[in-house]
Amino acid sequence: MCSIAGEINFKNGVKLSDYHLKMQKSLSRRGPDDSDAFKDESCILLHNRLAVIDPEKGKQPMRARYGNADFIICYNGELYNTLEIREKLKSKGFEFETNTDTEVVLKAYICWGADAVKEFNGIYAFAIFCKEKNELFIARDKMGVKPFFYAMRDNSFIFASELKALLCHPKIKPEIDKNGIAELLFIGPGRTPGFGVFKDVFELKPGFCGYFTPSGLDVKQYFRLTDRENTQSTEEIIKNVRFLVTDSIEKQLVSDVPIGTFLSGGLDSSIISSVASRHFAKEGKKLQTFSVTYKDNEKHFKSSRFQPNSDDEFIKIMVDYLGSEHFTVTVDTDEVVNALYSAVDARDLPGMADVDSSLLIFCGKIKKQVTVALSGECADEIFGGYPWYRDEKIRSRYGFPWAQSTEYRQSFLHRDFENAINGVDYVNSRYEQSLKAADKRQGLSSLEKRMREMVYLNQNWFMQTLLDRKDRMSMANGLEVRVPFCDYRIAEYLYSVPWEVKDLKGREKGLLRTAMEGYLPEEILWRKKSPYPKTHNPAYFESVKNILRDILNNKNSPLFELCDYKAVEGLLTTERSEPWYGQLMTTPQTVAYMIMLNYWLQKFKVKIV
Repeated sequence: MCSIAGEINFKNGVKLSDYHLKMQKSLSRRGPDDSDAFKDESCILLHNRLAVIDPEKGKQPMRARYGNADFIICYNGELYNTLEIREKLKSKGFEFETNTDTEVVLKAYICWGADAVKEFNGIYAFAIFCKEKNELFIARDKMGVKPFFYAMRDNSFIFASELKALLCHPKIKPEIDKNGIAELLFIGPGRTPGFGVFKDVFELKPGFCGYFTPSGLDVKQYFRLTDRENTQSTEEIIKNVRFLVTDSIEKQLVSDVPIGTFLSGGLDSSIISSVASRHFAKEGKKLQTFSVTYKDNEKHFKSSRFQPNSDDEFIKIMVDYLGSEHFTVTVDTDEVVNALYSAVDARDLPGMADVDSSLLIFCGKIKKQVTVALSGECADEIFGGYPWYRDEKIRSRYGFPWAQSTEYRQSFLHRDFENAINGVDYVNSRYEQSLKAADKRQGLSSLEKRMREMVYLNQNWFMQTLLDRKDRMSMANGLEVRVPFCDYRIAEYLYSVPWEVKDLKGREKGLLRTAMEGYLPEEILWRKKSPYPKTHNPAYFESVKNILRDILNNKNSPLFELCDYKAVEGLLTTERSEPWYGQLMTTPQTVAYMIMLNYWLQKFKVKIV
């Protein structure tokens, strides 16, 4: 994994400047092993490298000449079908100087043009410049695992892996308008797909690619979930799921540097760890596994509908089953609170409170042992694991199921913006657009139609928030995290599988559980879903409340340019069961979100325009 950035201006040209080097330096944590730049009179490409495959020969930006044209790539990602594509290209006469996927991506583009992205199975964001053709090709992976932000300013196309790099450019100001305010207060910590929160800053959407030329920017969608009739038997579907899941995990174990897995004792991380452990055993190696817990959590843990039991006993069962070399990271309350600020630094936006900050700490500890890790994100979105998939009342309710708190959120909006910003209208318009975009074939029952909508909503909204979190918190530590359940082949296949099969045996992710029988102990295979662990220590809530009091005591706190003072103050005295964002963000996390928002406004000196 790496970072990319650049500026292209075909009309006025561009010179390598100090601010370009600042852009590159701001992203150095993503690629601590090497850095370099390509410069031309109309193009600057910047790269920082985290060496994973062929560390000696994989330097970037990478160049290839074909015919009378030079092609230069700036690439962040990992291709999991590198070998297959390389063989196809060899059969067409292409030769290779490295073992990197970067060279395969570059030569695939030379061979097939924009259609090359349809061949790729992986996580990536990249740009390819060709001076002779006067064009820059850009692309982002099908599922949106790797980021690609951009802005257009005075004929320049400026892009980067993260927002912080764009803000190093003098033409991109830390400004937000009413849409940015609405994103922060009514969508956050999520984001509308393609929206960069800062004014006129965008993100290339998952499954999109395009060209920047002297005529401007032209992007198009090259991948989307399409509903097709699935006439296979349940047994055939189970067999296919088992193959797709195991194949995805095994493909993502390719690495020339140390690799391990996250292990929470839950279904998803346990499946990945089990497949990886078997794969390693064939090579005479032992798998390294990693889990996170919180100091004194056993004293304060309270069972709930969303988190019925603690992870500790299940982690032990899995470690014993795998015989893995296991590392437990224990995080203290003060660490989690203090890291709220570092989590904003990593995400460049307010995030999921302690859910972000604890992961940031966790990834830092993991990086001391391995450079690459596999994690279980995205199984719930694809296989229908969340409560809102299975609870008929929640499922049929209007609106994003993880964010039913728009009216509550509206109460925090500063009174000066009441007439300009209607939170309900803002959220509902995005919800309606998403429903229309979900592909649904003719003849489906009302339940099946709704399940297609639910999958689309979750994969394009909730899942993107989790992928943002995992990418920024891991890459801030120079750790590459891969997400095997996010293989586009799994998402594509599962989209059209009938709900009664996904919900096999009346259990959340029943299809996945059944497909992976034999890979896990029974008590893990049928363990009730439990989310990413968060602290249950009441000291956390007290700590963040104390910080919020300090913010309230400073009438110049930038938070109150956006938020109503009395509403924020009410967080200190009223604890609501209604979540801010999914089951992981209740009142303590809402308090922390306000702290993060205040810090973000302060750090970037954000101006409201």
